[in-house]
Amino acid sequence: MNFFELFALPEQLNLDAAELKQKYLQLQQQYHPDQQASQQDANLEKSSEINHAYQTLLHIDSRAAYLLQLQKQDFGLEQSIHDFEFLQSALELREQLEEATTSEQLQNLRQEIAQWVDGLTREFQHDFNDQDWGEARDTVRKLRFFRHVLQDIDQAEDRLFDAEQYDLDDEF
Repeated sequence: MNFFELFALPEQLNLDAAELKQKYLQLQQQYHPDQQASQQDANLEKSSEINHAYQTLLHIDSRAAYLLQLQKQDFGLEQSIHDFEFLQSALELREQLEEATTSEQLQNLRQEIAQWVDGLTREFQHDFNDQDWGEARDTVRKLRFFRHVLQDIDQAEDRLFDAEQYDLDDEF
């Protein structure tokens, strides 16, 4: 099953997230396990496949990896990044995250990462179109790194919000 075909979307890196979500919800409604009792097991399996496909296409890094998979070029994606300049920048971003104490600092970091991701997205598209598979795989690794950093920013924002909501000095 080709995930792009499942959602009737073009096989490309840039997708309309709202359209993807709309088609996901339509398919989930169509194949919901409670729809037809006689088809419950089949619908449960199809629903699980739809969820997996949606999660894969939802995120730019996994969508890029999936495009490589369709071309049978997805091997070695779990390897380390060997770009020294990138690793140095990544270390600096991690340090900024660790030192961030305000929502504004986290938002600025999120914006900086968005710029990186935009550039990497363009790089991947170029490398993919040129069938420069090694560079495309390297770009997927970098996109995955940024996805993890964004998740860490979300967690840091949650911690800041919790700290603001529940000041330990408050009386109960």
